[in-house]
Amino acid sequence: MTRTYNLADLFELVAAAVPERIAVICGEHRRNYAELNRRADQLAAYLQAQGVGEGDTVGLQLYNSAEFLEGFLAACKLRALPVNINYRYVADELRYIYDNARLKVLLYSAPLQAAVEPLLPEFPGIAVALSAGEPYEAALAAAGDYRPAQRSDDDITLLYTGGTTGMPKGVMWPHKALFFGALGGGGFYRKEGPISQPEEIAEVARNSHPLRYLATAPLMHGAAQWATLVALLAGQTVVLRDRLEFDAEHVWDLIEAERVNIVMVVGDAMAMPLLAALQAEPKRWRLDALMHLGSGGGLFSGHVQEGLRAQLPNAVVSDSMGSSEGGTFGGGAKPAGGEGFIQLAPRPDIAVVSEDRSRLLGPGETGVLVRVGNVPVGYFGDPEKSAEVFFTLDGVRYTFTGDVARVAADGSIIVLGRGSQCINSGGEKVYPEEVEEALHRHPDVADALVVGVRDERWGQRVCAVASLKSGATADTESLRSFCRDYLADYKVPKEVQRVEQVKRSPAGKADYRWARGRFESAH
Repeated sequence: MTRTYNLADLFELVAAAVPERIAVICGEHRRNYAELNRRADQLAAYLQAQGVGEGDTVGLQLYNSAEFLEGFLAACKLRALPVNINYRYVADELRYIYDNARLKVLLYSAPLQAAVEPLLPEFPGIAVALSAGEPYEAALAAAGDYRPAQRSDDDITLLYTGGTTGMPKGVMWPHKALFFGALGGGGFYRKEGPISQPEEIAEVARNSHPLRYLATAPLMHGAAQWATLVALLAGQTVVLRDRLEFDAEHVWDLIEAERVNIVMVVGDAMAMPLLAALQAEPKRWRLDALMHLGSGGGLFSGHVQEGLRAQLPNAVVSDSMGSSEGGTFGGGAKPAGGEGFIQLAPRPDIAVVSEDRSRLLGPGETGVLVRVGNVPVGYFGDPEKSAEVFFTLDGVRYTFTGDVARVAADGSIIVLGRGSQCINSGGEKVYPEEVEEALHRHPDVADALVVGVRDERWGQRVCAVASLKSGATADTESLRSFCRDYLADYKVPKEVQRVEQVKRSPAGKADYRWARGRFESAH
């Protein structure tokens, strides 16, 4: 069988290269690469016997676990499409995903039985519904031989968006495009850069130092899933956080106990409590093995990065940018002029396009960040939405990210903010991230989200929801006054609602629909 850039092919090459190396640690469970691959083969064989194959969708409604990785790999082995499903969704949300993804297989964590099983009669197309635990283990034990088929670079994997600004959409990534556009092409831990043929991934794993990587976010979230795949394809050990709720002290306990080298968080929602825990007990944890703490899937504030660097002087603290539709854009510095959130070095696979998508822009011009080359082919079953995001200009295919960006004089790209959330107040553009960063600086603020709300006079007014730290007493006016030290007056929130907890996804992604709804329902 000819090896391809299908992720199953790549993983099998790694597993053969480092079979005894520990692949995954989750709680008390440890599996080496050979065992993880063998179990994925068994699951693939079981599903194959049920008629599952090329083009079918395999839902992964699973907590962080080795079973999530086995289900993902088994789908890839069969040329089926793995589908991440938010395990916190309720019935109507699950109905939408089950229907939209046209599920053929559903793997789910045992505690989710009460949410899943009443819905199954409504979806006769789900041929296999398997609960992790005894039913899952029995299926693997009863599986026959797996019959591998010739795979392709263009096999598809689905990544569903979080649905924080609209209904979740399944982004269709060809395996090769995902490997190079989101997973670094095997080049993150290789001085020569990305590999040039699939077989080289074995040498990447064999020659790399066996580092340990911690996924702080759930695997159902793209940033954690992608970073985990990067680690696995580099022959590293993936440590999974096995608690549902994010607990900063538990994360540091895990980093210390498992001698973790690399940690990925998702923005301020995770970074701020991690920093607060270190500041409260700076000598509690032995963190000498920690080499790198980075944010992916959500930029985190400059003052939070500075605080973490002070607490972790021997570790690199970095920010990187990515999106479900655009892949990973890599790291960058805070722009020197203070405007914007990250400055990306010039690269052939990123550019800035005019808002009408008619031309690429040059130095000094502001438009929208786009990705070129290794990009998705569209949204699953939604050609209309696909045409809005994935477009062709002069014969070249691009992903329209929605991020407002400006081309600097040296050709680098300064990302100003999320265009889809940009607030237009009296003709002035306000980027929520800038206002959120100012609020996060306040010593009483635990978390905050900023939205634009319809306003007859200004078009939109800047509004914020904020949760306070335990025992904090800051009121609305003191928060607004504090913001004036960092923001022009038109950017200062006109209203600030205090809430017990800011609503976010389990991965820390902002729920802007919820935040906007709090103001719209009050008027």
